[in-house]
Amino acid sequence: MSNSRVLCLGEVLFDCLADQLGLKLEEVKSWTPYPGGAPANVACALVKLGTPAGFIGAVGEDEPGNALVKLLQEVGVDTTGVQRHPTAPTRQVYVVRDEAGDRTFAGFGEYDTSEFADTRLQAKGIPESLFQEADFLILGTLELAYPDSEKAIYRALELAEQYDLKIVLDVNWRPVFWQDENIARQKIQATFRRIDFLKLAKEEAQWLFDTTDPGAITYRLGTIEGVLVTDGENGCAYCLGENEGKIPAFHVPVVDTTGAGDSFLAGFIHQLSKHGIHSLNYGETAKSIVTYASAVGALTTIKPGAIASQPTVAEVEAFLKSH
Repeated sequence: MSNSRVLCLGEVLFDCLADQLGLKLEEVKSWTPYPGGAPANVACALVKLGTPAGFIGAVGEDEPGNALVKLLQEVGVDTTGVQRHPTAPTRQVYVVRDEAGDRTFAGFGEYDTSEFADTRLQAKGIPESLFQEADFLILGTLELAYPDSEKAIYRALELAEQYDLKIVLDVNWRPVFWQDENIARQKIQATFRRIDFLKLAKEEAQWLFDTTDPGAITYRLGTIEGVLVTDGENGCAYCLGENEGKIPAFHVPVVDTTGAGDSFLAGFIHQLSKHGIHSLNYGETAKSIVTYASAVGALTTIKPGAIASQPTVAEVEAFLKSH
């Protein structure tokens, strides 16, 4: 039996960040590997904030896989749901950065995107016991691109519905993982009727809905409890229950934006599990929850790496007091 309030399903990987800014892939001289992968980032950020979380995903039986599982365990994430694949490698993504620290995915080295262990996540290997005590399931969309992991997503959705978890989709769309943009759109849109909360970057909102207005997206989906649309340094717009608003971004000295959106989502879920879903009916509470999430996201950008830079509760509270 797990005590994880939140289950995060998807990929854990190494982001190999270019050490030199402003260079193309072939010009970069050296790389530094940082643990990442959106759902794993969210799980780690939640645990650091004090909300128990578990990770469900697959890695290889290799050194990078061992290192990532060890890291999750050291942070305090429940790894009962981690599967190991005997032959497929653990995913590594090469990331180049511009002069401002903003990143662009630049490929997977010698492998095709479909060859990595995370694409082999098995539906039948997902432990049902994890869902019995949990409150939230957080999903990305990368797993929808591959047959095995797509089945695993649908199995997790079934279990979440059976045990009455709130389902949160962080679109986190990356064209580099997909063969066909139109198939990606169709598969992502097919999940919308089964989710309770939706987080999108501004570009994703435009791509999927032809609007960046969270109120309009909520109205169109009809059955959803909340929509968050993030826009980096321009802040975040939200529609939660009946409450809509915009929160400006906190101004901080940005070193690396990797994982900021994942930390934002973790801050949001942490507050939601603390205050309860009903609290979103109150305008001021909804606003304070999103403000808290924005602070967690901002603090993640002031150091390199997605997981290493995540703040503690005390750091977030101190930051909010001083801002």
